[in-house]
Amino acid sequence: MIFHSSFEFAYLWLPFIGFAVGFLGSLTGGGGGFIFIPLLTILFKVPPQIAIASSLAATLPICLAGAYGHHKKKNLDFRIGLIFAAAGIFGALAGAQIANMMTGKQLKISFGIYSIIIATGMYLGQRKDKKAIANGEKPKELSNAGKYSRSTLYGFLSGIITATFGTSGSAPILAGLMSIRMPLKLVLGTSLLIVFVNTCSALGAHILVGKIDLTIVYFLASGSIVGALLGPRFLANVRVDKAEGQVRLWYALGMVVFGILMIVL
Repeated sequence: MIFHSSFEFAYLWLPFIGFAVGFLGSLTGGGGGFIFIPLLTILFKVPPQIAIASSLAATLPICLAGAYGHHKKKNLDFRIGLIFAAAGIFGALAGAQIANMMTGKQLKISFGIYSIIIATGMYLGQRKDKKAIANGEKPKELSNAGKYSRSTLYGFLSGIITATFGTSGSAPILAGLMSIRMPLKLVLGTSLLIVFVNTCSALGAHILVGKIDLTIVYFLASGSIVGALLGPRFLANVRVDKAEGQVRLWYALGMVVFGILMIVL
């Protein structure tokens, strides 16, 4: 169900939040849904089911604008992206059903636990990569069959996460793309394409069984589109190999903080 809530002066903060999330999302290859949901539920007291569906709608402009910007910079692998996205559609249909079988409190706690687990995995992965580089190790090349099978698995998982928690599902997407040895800039652009398709699938399912507050979506999107368009331009002038580790660590720290807040509040 789609509806418009009444205007509140607190909503004037949403475009600024949208800008920051859109900019960060286009830099990290995610839609930023994991930031929208805690902020909407904790600061703006939006019910979790409405926050999830509205977050999905607000994420679409970020993915579309960010993917377009990365496409112009030739940072997209369409073949791998479509394999991930096709598997993600089936995952999204399953995830939407899971979300509507859980209470608001269960969703908040589950999202908090998910955030902490993913953040821990990102931190450990960063440590492992740093150690491997220090030892001069080179990753093994994967066959096409290996790339496609991993893409299907991680794509399905990302679809489930997207629809269940209303996030971009970028954590399994990024993990999957990195596991097939894709260069980082291609990872970021391709991830946004996959997130866009996953979000469309999950949003379609939530339109049938959930509630979307278009007032919140409008305010968030007004800032997120601008941020998502500026992200790829900024990235083109940055030495990604130098900044990647710090971005991943701060991203993981933010997920831990939001995860704890979702559990305890």
